[in-house]
Amino acid sequence: MSLLKKSLLDFMIPGGIIFLAALGFLRPHGLPPLVQGPVHAFPVIVLVFGLFFGWYLSSSRLILSLIVLVMADRSLILSSPADPESSGYVTFSAVALLVPLNLMALSIIREETMATWRGVLRLAPILIQPFFVWWLCQPEQAGIARSFQQPLVPIMGGSRTAIPQLALLAYAGAVLLIGIRFILRNDPLDSGMFWAVVASFVAFQGFHHGWSPTGFFAAAGLILFVTLMQASHQQIYRDDLTGVPGKLAYDEAVAGLGKKYVLAVVGIDQLKQYGNQHGKPVSEQVLCLVAPKILAAAGAGKVYRLAGEEFTVLFPRKTATETLVDLGAIRKAVEETALYLRGRDVVREGVSTKSTDQALAVTVSIGLAEAGGAKSSLELVTKSAYRALYEAKAEGGNRVKRGAILADVRKATPAGTGHIVAYSEYEQ
Repeated sequence: MSLLKKSLLDFMIPGGIIFLAALGFLRPHGLPPLVQGPVHAFPVIVLVFGLFFGWYLSSSRLILSLIVLVMADRSLILSSPADPESSGYVTFSAVALLVPLNLMALSIIREETMATWRGVLRLAPILIQPFFVWWLCQPEQAGIARSFQQPLVPIMGGSRTAIPQLALLAYAGAVLLIGIRFILRNDPLDSGMFWAVVASFVAFQGFHHGWSPTGFFAAAGLILFVTLMQASHQQIYRDDLTGVPGKLAYDEAVAGLGKKYVLAVVGIDQLKQYGNQHGKPVSEQVLCLVAPKILAAAGAGKVYRLAGEEFTVLFPRKTATETLVDLGAIRKAVEETALYLRGRDVVREGVSTKSTDQALAVTVSIGLAEAGGAKSSLELVTKSAYRALYEAKAEGGNRVKRGAILADVRKATPAGTGHIVAYSEYEQ
């Protein structure tokens, strides 16, 4: 339930919140007359900031998406789809089909800076589309234009929407594909693209009822811009392999810890064994599958992966006794995780369905240490937690053990020199 709740929050924040705000404020009479004027600057601000940061962060996906949304908005403003036989309605139908197809394609392609030939080549198909729509509006292409507007299912659509069924099908496909990608990857860029597609659909649907599409296209651009910022932040602060907050996030956390805290080190008991037996890809998959269990069960603890095979959990302003429940929950959650090896190097979670699958038992040992005195520096607390971790492993693993803070009896380092503490020293 905790993982489901986190996934829903990741899905709704920030894209869903921005979309709901746009739905409330950008509809006709959604804002007081006093603030209607500044709202007109909203699309320009989004476009300028989006293009600038898209170029700065080498995101061709954001830049191309903004170009698609701008062209769609200008097409609707310059066309009048009231008459189904008019060129304006042909434009409306074609653009309503092209927008979801473009956004769906842009959600799949890999990021690439625009300052390369491949980046420029991605722009070419989008710039050709206005000429295609213009060609489609010519009287001699009326037969082809009508094919874009033909109903696929007689009972669908009707007076509830002016969007042709082919475009509705494209929107449904885009929402389904991008939604599945988010479920599988939990990537903020996928959730942002999902809500951008929904916002662009409201732009077309609202246009049929007299709403201005510009604000909703701008909202779609804002969603893509904000989720790009979110994804960039995660890349900097999160471990690439597991998605757990990494060294930079840990350094910021310990800077404000204070004198009272608990530090715990969580190590997977079987990880080295599986790495030696089956190879590094298997041990990495085990690490990735166990990481969400630790995150979900940590409670008040903040989980980080600094290096190697262990996870570090910080409990600010807590005593060792107060953390035992959360640490016990981590131990139990991992112990109850059912993993199995299929083939040589594929690790899966759940119930095995083949007799050739090999069960992979997985447990964790946890060492913790509590800071509270003047002599309990972060280095001493960390060494104590690691010492307790290795003692727990030596006693058979799958247990939580508390370490005592010992004075540092090493020789003083000569003045003017430094010493980098390696993780291997914590085994001493």
